[in-house]
Formats: sequence, structure tokens, C-alpha cells
Amino acid sequence: MNRKYLLFGLVIILCSLSKYAGHSFRSVDFNIENIKPFTIGEKLGYKIAYGIIEAGNANLEVKSIASNPECFRVVAKGYTNFAFDWFFKVRDHYESIIDSSSMKPIFFIRNVSEGNVKFNQFYTFNHNERIVNTGKQNIKVPDNVQDMVSCYFYARTLNLKNLKKDTVLSFNSIVDGEIFNLKVKYLGKEPIKIEAGQFNALKFCPIVQKGRIFKEDEDLTVWVSDDYNKIPLLVKAKIWVGSVRMELEKMDGELNTPNLLE
Repeated sequence: MNRKYLLFGLVIILCSLSKYAGHSFRSVDFNIENIKPFTIGEKLGYKIAYGIIEAGNANLEVKSIASNPECFRVVAKGYTNFAFDWFFKVRDHYESIIDSSSMKPIFFIRNVSEGNVKFNQFYTFNHNERIVNTGKQNIKVPDNVQDMVSCYFYARTLNLKNLKKDTVLSFNSIVDGEIFNLKVKYLGKEPIKIEAGQFNALKFCPIVQKGRIFKEDEDLTVWVSDDYNKIPLLVKAKIWVGSVRMELEKMDGELNTPNLLE
């Protein structure tokens, strides 16, 4: 099985599937919230299903860094469960060190173990020089470039109060040593019921390339909470070999709320 068929990897590497890859584009024209919609200690737990089979889990956690309190350390892990390991074992680990004021990544780690595929990546960001060092080369990057994890947390900080249906948001990201322009279309509001409860949600569709994993442009759909926190709630994907789903099971830690703005 191709490693990109797994939902955790599929969600994390959306940037690499954009059909606008290689085009430089200014990042989203929305202001960043003064108070972040997440705090140190936030933990989000997801269950992953392949068709009707529960395949594994994914976790996102925001941690502190004792040596640098001005930064967030975001850790993302994806893994198949014991029953699914015999079919295709996954143990993925991602980390992003993010400047808490600018929401720009400083350092990125990616350790992938999926079936017989194993590799590590280490990126160091120099935003003043617009360079990312991979340990092997320096790559010129556009302003405000994001990594595969920081991209999602940056998106959560955007003020989307005036977001209109069919608006397309755009993010520059670096994936596998290449610059990609991730575009995400807003589809509107929708109530949903998932393992973690009932939510009012904002519905998005990352614009992806047909014919690789997805049959159509909108075969990948993401719901986030329609509140100040903008928590990723649910991801559904239709792919050539079936369907996958990632659903929020639990939330731990302290969340920021609109009350902090009053």
C-alpha cells in the first residue's frame, strides 16, 4: 500500500497534493487573532477508520519549551492499532517549533515509519533570509512559509468572522524539500455529531489534484469548530481504494475562549 493512502499522512501532507504546486502566492488575507485559539497543554485525540475498519489513532499536543518560552512545540503522532499493524504498520512522528507571536515555524522534524518506508527530515527556518536548511541544502522560500504541522495551527489563528462561502484561503508550505501552495475552499456552515459530541462546524475542502489519490477535487472534506478555537473535528476522504475518516474523540487541556476578549 502506498504510504499516502493512510489518513494521518493524508491529512498532514495535504500541501503536497495541491494542484497549484509551485506557484508563489501571498498567504491568506485575514488578520491573526491577538489571543491564540489554543494554549500550551491542549491535547486532541483522533480515531482513524479505513472504510468500516478502525485502523489507528492520531494525537496533536501543544507543549512548552523551557529554554524558549516564546515558542510553541507542537507534536503530532499517527499510528495504526495492533490489529491493523499486520496489514500496514504506521508509527509517524512530527514536531514543529513555532514562534508564538508571528506563528512562523522555526524548526520542523518528521520521522516516518510506514510499512517498509522509513525516513527522517529536519528543517531549520531562517525567515529573515527566506531560507530553509534541510541539513543537505538551503532552499529559497516565500515569505511566511509554513511546515506541514505549523500550517494548521497558523490557520486556526486567522480571524474568519467575515469569511464568505466559496472563499479560497491560500498557504505557502514546504513539503519534501519543495514549495507548495495549499488552497482551501470554504463550503459553509454545518452542524455535525461525532464521538467528541455535537458541534456547529465550518466546512472546508482542500483543493487537491485529481487522479493521484482522489477522484474529484472535493473528495477530501474537513470540518472545524465554528467558534474561537477552530478545532479540527472531522476529516472525510474518498480515495481510489475506498474511504478514510479521522474523527475527534477527545479534547484535554485548557482552551482559550471568546471570554478572554471581553
